[in-house]
Amino acid sequence: MIILLDTSTPVCKLTMIDGGNRYYDEWQADRTLAKGLLGYLDTNLRKHSKSWSDIESIGVFEGPGSFTGLRIGITVMNTIADAQAIPIVGGRGDNWQADVLEKLANNKNYKIVLPFYGSEAHITTPKK
Repeated sequence: MIILLDTSTPVCKLTMIDGGNRYYDEWQADRTLAKGLLGYLDTNLRKHSKSWSDIESIGVFEGPGSFTGLRIGITVMNTIADAQAIPIVGGRGDNWQADVLEKLANNKNYKIVLPFYGSEAHITTPKK
């Protein structure tokens, strides 16, 4: 099974590809992404009678998008890929899913994906 994940907006978008079957799901994560992402993934795996060990590779949307959303989603998926010793790749743009699927088909493995924010971080000055 291939997992494709986009956490660049408040709506987390998940695609699971199992052979010729594609399963799509969306979750309005908003500010609960860090707390709920693993549970969300586990629920979707179980819904299709799959477990963590059934994941063969991972593709993630690198950005641009939400600084926090990208950081959380990509970190979780990097950790899963490392723990399971499976390939992970990233992609950008409107065709990111096709891009990552092509990379995975060509045996690419970034080992770690870094977020692409599209601009410098807007860091505010502390008030104290």
